[in-house]
Amino acid sequence: MMTVLITGASSGIGAGLAKAWADDGCKVIACGRDPERLETLRQHSPHISVRSFDMTDRDACRLALQDCQPGLVILCAGTCEYLDKGVIDAELVERVMATNVLGPVNCLAALQSQLVSGSRVVLVSSMAHWLHFPRAEAYGASKAALTWFANTLRLDWEPKGIAVTVVSPGFVDTPLTRKNDFPMPGQVSVVHAVRAIRQGVAKGKNHIAFPRGFSVMMRLLAGMPGGVQRMLLRRMVRS
Repeated sequence: MMTVLITGASSGIGAGLAKAWADDGCKVIACGRDPERLETLRQHSPHISVRSFDMTDRDACRLALQDCQPGLVILCAGTCEYLDKGVIDAELVERVMATNVLGPVNCLAALQSQLVSGSRVVLVSSMAHWLHFPRAEAYGASKAALTWFANTLRLDWEPKGIAVTVVSPGFVDTPLTRKNDFPMPGQVSVVHAVRAIRQGVAKGKNHIAFPRGFSVMMRLLAGMPGGVQRMLLRRMVRS
């Protein structure tokens, strides 16, 4: 049975994916920073083992991810912080970039020698980088960088038989999004997100976006003239 390695498994989408694949009988390596929540997750199934580390620490990643031999890697961990009224907080931007971009890169660097033809890597990005949402300078830029990295890596890894999938969710009801102080149109449950990701992976998709209706709306908005985009985005998210 396939081995599935999941980062960000302490809660939200990552925890939901870990439970779902374990319920299918897969060997799941659940990774995160919170040992207590990981232990709770481990108790869900004998197929789940856990590894606690900070993926922004390159050496910690290298040590924690030895001897995993995953057939499927889901890099799901992420964070979101917003700038306030356009005031640039360099430390905030650094934190978001470290978790959302360098964290997945550290994990891939540690795992790359263990991946073989037929392996698949799934990186969870966001629809947020499709449009320039107010306050989301750091988050949107981090997801744009992650997506660019993933799409380029796909070209370099295709000759090796290693597939790369990018996931672009809309708003998902998780502990992270519950911190948002603005309306979240098209929000879906973790159950919906888990189902969409698993279905997309099963079909071998290079890109998975959900929910479908919100994805279409966002794509249409992204194709509008810049002035119209800015007007509508200011109404959607108050800065």
